[in-house]
Amino acid sequence: MYCLNVLTAKLKEVLASVLPITFIVLALNFTISPLESDMIFAFLIGSVLVIVGLTIFLFGIDQGLEPIGQGIGSTMTHSRSFAALVTISLILGFFVSFAEPDLRILANQVHAVTSGQFNSLLMVIVVSIGIGVMMTLGMLRILGGVRLKYVFSATYGLIFLFSLFSTSDFLAIAFDASGATTGAITVPFMLALAAGIASKKKDSTMNEADSFGLVGISSAGAILGVLITGLILGVDKLDGALPEPVIRSGSLLQVYSAQLMHIAWDAFLSLLPIIVMYILFQVYSFKHKKGKVIDVTRGIILTFVGLVIFLLGVNSGFMYLGTELGVQLAGMSSKFPVLLVSLLLGLTTVLAEPAVHVLTQQVETVTGGSVKRILVFVFLSVAVGMSILMSTVRILVPGIKLWMYLLPGFGLCAILAFFVPDLFVGMAYDAGGVASGPMTATFSLAFVQGISASIPGADIVAEGFGMISVVAMMPILAIELLGALYQAKLRKAAKTEEAVKTSLSGGSHGKTIGDSEPLVSESNTDANSE
Repeated sequence: MYCLNVLTAKLKEVLASVLPITFIVLALNFTISPLESDMIFAFLIGSVLVIVGLTIFLFGIDQGLEPIGQGIGSTMTHSRSFAALVTISLILGFFVSFAEPDLRILANQVHAVTSGQFNSLLMVIVVSIGIGVMMTLGMLRILGGVRLKYVFSATYGLIFLFSLFSTSDFLAIAFDASGATTGAITVPFMLALAAGIASKKKDSTMNEADSFGLVGISSAGAILGVLITGLILGVDKLDGALPEPVIRSGSLLQVYSAQLMHIAWDAFLSLLPIIVMYILFQVYSFKHKKGKVIDVTRGIILTFVGLVIFLLGVNSGFMYLGTELGVQLAGMSSKFPVLLVSLLLGLTTVLAEPAVHVLTQQVETVTGGSVKRILVFVFLSVAVGMSILMSTVRILVPGIKLWMYLLPGFGLCAILAFFVPDLFVGMAYDAGGVASGPMTATFSLAFVQGISASIPGADIVAEGFGMISVVAMMPILAIELLGALYQAKLRKAAKTEEAVKTSLSGGSHGKTIGDSEPLVSESNTDANSE
């Protein structure tokens, strides 16, 4: 009965997330942007698959990946060998990233658009190396108690230095990779891993803050990996062209059947490193009882099935329709429709991201319910809506370059990190990674590339890519602003309570009550604030 209730709750959550996107597409089809019947049917089938797959996936994550990540994180904190800790972290970070479906989707898109100039396998390897190195540093940061604001300031300072010597093509792909690599597999595992490590620290005052930030630190490794590779390759310009959608070259049955085995293999590769690590830790460390092993195994199987169904729906239904919508809307004489749809897509697609649901759930759990999921959803939705709108404006206005968004944006993120609690800093950078998942890497990116293909003189590589980087940046600003607002509210409540205590100090023994319920506990905020 418990499992059925949880599954029903997940289904309601997913329906509320996916249906708005479906309604927007159907409304456009019957009004200003009619689409081919085959493409609409594929999209509707894809919508059903996304709903079913995402529901099963999220249910499986709860039972499988999260217990594994927390168990490995807890075990690694007890390791007395520094070399063993670093080695395991590097290997784990590399293989989890290497098999991430979102990264493979982006790498294949880059390979196709650039006609193989930036090989997909090379991109996956260099990004995975960067993820492994930075994830290891992130874990050492938790154990060493280094403040997040210093780590992010140093990391993005290094990224800025490499960006000065990089081309616009590799800059766009690098920041896109940082968002795409933190997807359906890596995010739940990293969040659970960070929570497991933080929970075992002797100093418990920073546990909440240390439960977040690992995803954001790890995703920076993807940027560094691609930027360094671009400098080594020495390619001045990547030429690109939009590949022809396969939906037009076969029946719906052929389209879905052709994708199924490839997606199933990618999903298997995604879970294989985690399965191997769990077996090793189970043999040498966990010693879970039979019932627990059965629960985890069932969770892994459900995660695999859900991921296959979800990615099948996204790749075969959503992606190609996104490209066609971008082409049609950008080709209109008025640019208002394409700008409006860009905003609406951003507001809704983030709600369908699997990793966003995982992050918001863990935020509410770690903070004991004081940080409400709905509030995080609202801030993320507005941020991603503005992100895709800004990306569309960048394509329509040739004078706007990607660095004009990223330089002041990430600079402001670094500055705000010194004025908000560490808990919100970690949440913010993690949110930047999880907001750019499968839906963004497929439907939204395809939509933006369709726009760039329709605008004369637009560069499909430099401008068709880069959207995910803006999507990864804006949620950081949004969550940090949320932290700043609530810290100001908390200070105001503290002053009010102090004034009440002062007025009652003349002999009254009445009970003082703060009228404002803080977003985070006062003790935690005091520990994390400057």
